[in-house]
Amino acid sequence: MSETTTNIHPYALEILPPKAEGASYQWAIRKNGKLTQRSDRSLPSEAKARENGMAQIEKLLSGVGDR
Repeated sequence: MSETTTNIHPYALEILPPKAEGASYQWAIRKNGKLTQRSDRSLPSEAKARENGMAQIEKLLSGVGDR
């Protein structure tokens, strides 16, 4: 299995596959290659992980929750 990466400049969304069969997906957001945020919950599918991660990136791009 490999990580799926989506680029949203300057952010990148990584979808992290489960480490074991039946386990949950996670996501990580990187800004210019540096980890800025990880999912705080386990998600049941790759699609749900991508949807949740993209929602977080949209918040970051709009300035909501900017660190």
